[in-house]
Amino acid sequence: MDRLFFSLGSASAFLAVAAGALGAHALRGRLGPDSLSVFETAARYQMYHALALLAVSWASTRWSESLTQSAGWLFTVGTVLFSGSLYGLAFTGVRWLGAITPLGGVAFLAGWICLALSARG
Repeated sequence: MDRLFFSLGSASAFLAVAAGALGAHALRGRLGPDSLSVFETAARYQMYHALALLAVSWASTRWSESLTQSAGWLFTVGTVLFSGSLYGLAFTGVRWLGAITPLGGVAFLAGWICLALSARG
């Protein structure tokens, strides 16, 4: 699993950097300030949790494998729900997508709890 989460984290970091560049250059004139802010939040949290997946990869070689795996999957699901819904909201303006975002946030929080508990053994 450590290689899977390392690969997922690396791919997610790549996409977050690409999204950040897109937001900084190509979208600045196409999205309004509010939508651009939402887009930037999505990219920022995607990068945070891409780095978290790299930490999960490292932690899974040292601590409770089941808890680190849970953390990795929660970070992955959280990224899809949180960042994905915000990207969708920024591009489409469809407001109900914002209702999905907190589910991703809860997945992020649960992932951090699992990662913390994995260190306890």
